[in-house]
Amino acid sequence: TEDEITLFERDMKDFWIQFKISYGTEQINQTSALRDLCKETIEALSEKWSKKLKEEDVMIDKIQEHNNEIVQQSKYVAEKEEQLTEVKLKLNQEEEQQKNLTDSIQELKEELMKKMEIKSSKNKAAKEKVERVSKIKTLFKEHLGLEMRRIHDEQLQFIFRHIDHKDPDKPYMCTLSINEQGDYEVTSCTPPLDCIAELQLKLRETNNFSAFVANIRKAFTALSYK
Repeated sequence: TEDEITLFERDMKDFWIQFKISYGTEQINQTSALRDLCKETIEALSEKWSKKLKEEDVMIDKIQEHNNEIVQQSKYVAEKEEQLTEVKLKLNQEEEQQKNLTDSIQELKEELMKKMEIKSSKNKAAKEKVERVSKIKTLFKEHLGLEMRRIHDEQLQFIFRHIDHKDPDKPYMCTLSINEQGDYEVTSCTPPLDCIAELQLKLRETNNFSAFVANIRKAFTALSYK
């Protein structure tokens, strides 16, 4: 009948309305839950990556600090290498000068030995010796900034200058004598040299006075750069 059909259509309409409402509410709930889950996931990831980035920042700072240390060390090494090059150049120049003065130094050594042997007769020999020493002193002073002096107890004092590039006039001194056995003996050295005993022994073994003076100057020069 028409009443039954109308009732059926109304029931179907109500059913669809209720179905849509029910289905829509479920979708909203699912969407809300999904949104909350996404939000939680994003917050967790954000916290994780924020921590990770902080750790990486710390690591980058440490790497940068290490790099800065390397740069400073490199600069220090470069400066020392430059100083070493200057020292080597200076030593090479002095070695060349020492070669030209070997004969004069040998003559001085012979005169010092002669003086110890003939103390009782100093007249003519002493006068000639003073003249030679005066010439050698002038030569050394002009070329190497080296001055030689006779001091008490028949000792010979060497005064080196032009050693310290910061203070060229600063004196470096070494005093030499001949002991009762006729051997060379270093009686004083200012400033002290760790290698002075070794240089004294080598002088006694080789009698190479020129090399001894050259090695003393090298040792003083090396000490001035420490």
